[in-house]
Amino acid sequence: MEWISALQRAIDYMEAHLMEGINYEDVAGSVCSSSYEFHRAFSFLTGMTANAYIRNRRLSLAAREILESDARITDVAFKYGYETPESFTKAFTRFHGVAPRLAREESSRLVLFNPLVIKLTVEGGKSMDYRIVQTEAKRFLALARSFRNEIINDDDNHEIPDFWGEVQANKMLSPVWMLRKDGMRDLYGLCTPTTEGSPTFDYGIGIPVDKDTAEFNLSELEKAGFRLWDVKPGTYVVFDCMGKDGDCIRDTWEQFYKEFLPQMGYEAAEESDYELYFDGEGETARSRPGLFCELWIPVKKKA
Repeated sequence: MEWISALQRAIDYMEAHLMEGINYEDVAGSVCSSSYEFHRAFSFLTGMTANAYIRNRRLSLAAREILESDARITDVAFKYGYETPESFTKAFTRFHGVAPRLAREESSRLVLFNPLVIKLTVEGGKSMDYRIVQTEAKRFLALARSFRNEIINDDDNHEIPDFWGEVQANKMLSPVWMLRKDGMRDLYGLCTPTTEGSPTFDYGIGIPVDKDTAEFNLSELEKAGFRLWDVKPGTYVVFDCMGKDGDCIRDTWEQFYKEFLPQMGYEAAEESDYELYFDGEGETARSRPGLFCELWIPVKKKA
């Protein structure tokens, strides 16, 4: 999908249906995208979620209506999709910094939030190292959980880092940890491909199953919460995420959508993407200081 033009169509759709009960799933459908992939692309390209865009536009228009008419606050609240005047007042105050009943005062300063216009700009002066890899089928043993699509690129949400913390603190990977030799205990953070109509995605933490993995009893591992995670053969673009924490992963995803896709003739493919965290005792980690992880993103050539 060409995301620059798709996002402009999505914004046009939102503007045409602002007064209806739409959300990001409806907008995703308008551009023939899964809700998961649309949410991820929109948030990384615009810096906000589609739901936040809809909410901000409604609150901006609501403030204008309060200023330019004598409409009752209750009527404005219902018109702009709020079930109660109280919920509208709370959202309005958080956005504008002033309660609706005070918005008509001359000294009130309100927030203007105009429609977005998506434009492709070419930026220079920054390097973006990557490599294209043709992969064979892969299999992993992973602990996996479902997460809401809305948490993607949400700075205030820590559910996935908390998942990692829980797994590590409780040594939940112990049943599979010893299946790999010293220096080869790389960990993978796996993310499911897009699923049409699903409000959630699966994220798993695990190890590869290959010739260097010892034999194991799958039924026993399943009792401990593990599952097999299969990834089909495909084309991946691989980026080095350099930094001290997960912020570098988010920054790399942003570069992927803003710089790599528009210029390289690829589009995202519907397969698992994953982060590869190298064993600190292994040769790769020792030879690449500052590497937080590798980010593997499935892609395909544009038709």
